[in-house]
Amino acid sequence: MRFITLIIFSSILFAQEYSVDTDIVSQIREEGLNHSDLPNTLSYMTDVLGARLTNSNDMYRAQEWAIEHLNNIGLENVQIESFMDYGVSWDNTYFSLHLLEPDYQPMLGYPIAHTPGTMGRKKLDTVIADIRTKSDLKKYKGKLRGKAVLSTPPPTINLDRFRDGVKPWSDEELKEKEGPRKPRTSGNNQSSSSEKRISSVERNAFFKKEGVSVILESRSGWLAAVRGFARPGAKKDVYEKKDTINHLPLVAVTPEHYNRMYRILERGIPVKIEVDVRTTIGNQRREARNIIAEIPGSDLKDEVVMLGAHFDTWHASPNASDNTSGVAVMLEAVRILKEMGVQPRRTIRIALWSGEEQGLWGSKKYVEKHFGNEDNPKPDYEKFSVYFNQDYGPGLYRGIYLQGNENAYDVFSAWTKPFNDLGMTTVSPQSVGSTDHIPFHRVGLPAFQFLQDRVGGTGGHTNLDFYDTLPIEDLKKNAVIVASFVYHAAMMDEQIPRQ
Repeated sequence: MRFITLIIFSSILFAQEYSVDTDIVSQIREEGLNHSDLPNTLSYMTDVLGARLTNSNDMYRAQEWAIEHLNNIGLENVQIESFMDYGVSWDNTYFSLHLLEPDYQPMLGYPIAHTPGTMGRKKLDTVIADIRTKSDLKKYKGKLRGKAVLSTPPPTINLDRFRDGVKPWSDEELKEKEGPRKPRTSGNNQSSSSEKRISSVERNAFFKKEGVSVILESRSGWLAAVRGFARPGAKKDVYEKKDTINHLPLVAVTPEHYNRMYRILERGIPVKIEVDVRTTIGNQRREARNIIAEIPGSDLKDEVVMLGAHFDTWHASPNASDNTSGVAVMLEAVRILKEMGVQPRRTIRIALWSGEEQGLWGSKKYVEKHFGNEDNPKPDYEKFSVYFNQDYGPGLYRGIYLQGNENAYDVFSAWTKPFNDLGMTTVSPQSVGSTDHIPFHRVGLPAFQFLQDRVGGTGGHTNLDFYDTLPIEDLKKNAVIVASFVYHAAMMDEQIPRQ
């Protein structure tokens, strides 16, 4: 009898530890679903602020807005926190591309980040420069001066994406998420040629030496989409002005426009284009920055619960899905909590990261500065409870990845149940990477990414990523869910269990 009583008592304690405040959940749902400010915030960020390349003038302008916005919500300790010398700024201020001969057509493309401008409008003959190995260099030597070169093979367009779209996770697929991740199969990536392929850096250096005027490329398999990042060889942690100026203008072109030029040239018919690229390159090195703000805690105010998303983007569009949607969700979550007037026990801290697209620099440096690691912890290491992140597009939360931390299974299962009706049902033991929860996880701190529906359409890192492509009602639900998770983490007697 005594043994049975002990079991019952232990079960009650367990249930109390991971209980859900249903009144608070109801208030969060009411505020977030019926009085949301998320569409307004998201529209301003995509329509007015636009692209936010790390360390650009556009990013600095956007960060000033973020500071004002967080203050208006009512958060405290709002600050810009510099994290590293990032070199000079780069901004694209004008771009145009036209096919002039044998037919006229405006063409769509974007300059690659950290390449120079054309120094005015250029009318150029265009040629194919199919350089794959060092031996290919010989046949183009002395033939490319003053030309625009098509530097990559014609891309294959994936029409299935438009015929079938991308469907939400099925019940069967979500069930698979509850088990171990299946190992990936890898194909044979070795080149069929016995000669080593030339790198993009070597190829572009050859073009520079040969007097090429503009390099054109296309690496997208989607109609009307440009995928462009930073120039080949650019260091991901510092951008030198001389390196940018000494490169050639590099322009990514949509596959259908690029392939049209390629096919015309293969017929032996000349192609002439007009191109104008204008960029602004900073004269002074400066530091990349994160934005930090807080809802101060009460009796456990020295302990921290964090939520965040990366504020930086690439430059060809407002990048609504990657990751303006994640930022808007996190801003809405803290707005909901402030509007409700909650008094958390632990301090709730929001972070809007920079440098994520170049290698998680903002979150990585933040963790190094504030927490250290397991072997060399800083005082705040033991006061950290948890970090929640959104970055895998604008899809609806269907669950949360445990990141291998089975100790957090019970608490997240309890917090998920009030949102089963919204589609939030899965607590997956699997891990995901490549975004800002990883620096926390690597040093042994609990950090989690939500499991989101796959959303079709534009995807991130393209020129097509705008407000109009986003599932606004799903993002409202995401903000409600993360607000509840953050609130309950801030109110627990104990911190989130560690792995």
